[in-house]
Amino acid sequence: MSIKRINAGPRMSSAVVHGDTVYLAGLTADDTKADVKGQTAQILAKIDKFLAEAGTDKSKILSANIWLTDIGTWSQMNEVWDAWVSPGNTPARATVEAKLANPALKVEIMVQAALS
Repeated sequence: MSIKRINAGPRMSSAVVHGDTVYLAGLTADDTKADVKGQTAQILAKIDKFLAEAGTDKSKILSANIWLTDIGTWSQMNEVWDAWVSPGNTPARATVEAKLANPALKVEIMVQAALS
């Protein structure tokens, strides 16, 4: 079975396609001055982009892991997530509080999706 790497770099790829599954890396916002809602929106746009490059879309997301630096911002993140997620196709999901690699980051999201 072939493996397709999207946006492959020396350390990691943004997405990897193997078989009928797309694995996205943990994605973060580029504008780290944005609040939780803004960072979440940026990340979800990246997810849409990488899933499209892989040949699928958010309606095929199987699971999502979300890391927040402050679990108290859970409802703010969910406000953006709920407006974005495909109705009737919600994935299995976990959301936890964690320290992220850059103190300016407030959210990180990683998803896996089916191709068909």
